[in-house]
Amino acid sequence: MLEIHIISLFPESIKPYLDTSIMQRAQSKGLFHYVVHNLTDWTVRNTRRVDDRPYGWGAGTLITVEPLTKCLREILETFWEMPILFTSPKGKKLTQKLSYQLSEESQKYIIICGHYEWVDARIFDLFKIQEISIWDYVLSSGEIASLVIIDSIVRLIPWALSEESLREESFSENLQWKKEYPQYSRPEIFEWLKVPKILLSGDLKKIQEWKNKNLS
Repeated sequence: MLEIHIISLFPESIKPYLDTSIMQRAQSKGLFHYVVHNLTDWTVRNTRRVDDRPYGWGAGTLITVEPLTKCLREILETFWEMPILFTSPKGKKLTQKLSYQLSEESQKYIIICGHYEWVDARIFDLFKIQEISIWDYVLSSGEIASLVIIDSIVRLIPWALSEESLREESFSENLQWKKEYPQYSRPEIFEWLKVPKILLSGDLKKIQEWKNKNLS
């Protein structure tokens, strides 16, 4: 079973998605389990505040090193060692290949949801953390990015989806890491638009050639 521990400032934004659709079905099958840890539970001096201004000036605030360190250490002591991921625009780009890699490397992860301007850089001296970016734009919170990462991993767990669904989806190895070919359904003719004749031919070899040719 894949177990993911999510460190978040806004746990209420995570549960609705992970308890719905494919994510929920994966849990009901015993394939996936998640735990949300509210970072404010580890604040120093019970202030419930986890951010502060950066030294050397700069806009905004940073997640401070003390509560995050306390939180990580407690999780690792309670649930044993596991890889730590951090949602960050500075990180390695999330691709389907990376999602496959993550799904095969470990059955447990911690994901830190970034927030504010960033995090006190000393956290990377204290822990081995892999930064992951879901692409070249900025979001208001790392919760959204963490859900993207989790979804991309969970759906690759055997039996979370049908093998056929995974075999020929965009960026899969079977499609040479490319996007899917165009697909069509009923009706055969809609207004002036027709389904390509080759897809109606029943010739599986030629249909597969057409699909390979139209990968983007």
